[in-house]
Amino acid sequence: MIRHTVRAVNSESHPADKAPAKANKKSAKPASNAKPKAPRTLSPKAESRRLLLVEGKRNAIIQAALQLFSQFGLHGTSLDQVASSANVSKTNLLYYFAGKEDLYANVMQHLLDIWLSPVRGFNPQQDPLQAIGSYIRVKLELSRDHPAESRLFCMEVMQGAPLIINQLEGPLRDLVANKVQVIQGWIDAGKLARIDPLHLIFSLWSTTQHYADFSTQVRAVSGKTLADPEFFEEVLANLQTLILRGIEPRA
Repeated sequence: MIRHTVRAVNSESHPADKAPAKANKKSAKPASNAKPKAPRTLSPKAESRRLLLVEGKRNAIIQAALQLFSQFGLHGTSLDQVASSANVSKTNLLYYFAGKEDLYANVMQHLLDIWLSPVRGFNPQQDPLQAIGSYIRVKLELSRDHPAESRLFCMEVMQGAPLIINQLEGPLRDLVANKVQVIQGWIDAGKLARIDPLHLIFSLWSTTQHYADFSTQVRAVSGKTLADPEFFEEVLANLQTLILRGIEPRA
């Protein structure tokens, strides 16, 4: 009898002995070699136009909000009113500003930039009487040309400045402290009378902004406003005389 020797095949032998696994149809999908599209790059001229458009629309919203806030206050003004006045959609307005309080805070920052820009120019090299005389003119021009801004700022401060107190106690205080040093330098050099620089700044603000903040009273009493060129020059000459003669150095 012929015996047949059967060699057992171990299923865990060399991998080559295994049957090839069936390919997974889902994993067999070839990886895409397509490169993602690069973001579109604007030319410098096109980018400049885009930025001007964005800034123009943002300014239009701020100006519309300024007029409405100065008339009706924060709580009496709606975003719908601002959007309508600025000729933009409410959705578009909310693209630029997170909400009404954010818009109001930006309007107030805009006001601070306007009102504080003249005093930033004070420097030790200037002639103090000329610098302060010019400052009075510029501040009076701001009261004439931006009365709504002045009234809104006044209204905010009278309410305790809840939305801009950080700016008042931070950047504004720092700026004023710097200009107090400049004025004190003029005083120490004998170019101005011995006065308190801080109270001089407060006097400059109050006398010039009075003609915007209380324009109704000014008009009721005098029958005129700063829009009258002759009255403007009359106010300017009197304020400059009162203030400059009070701070000029004593003999």
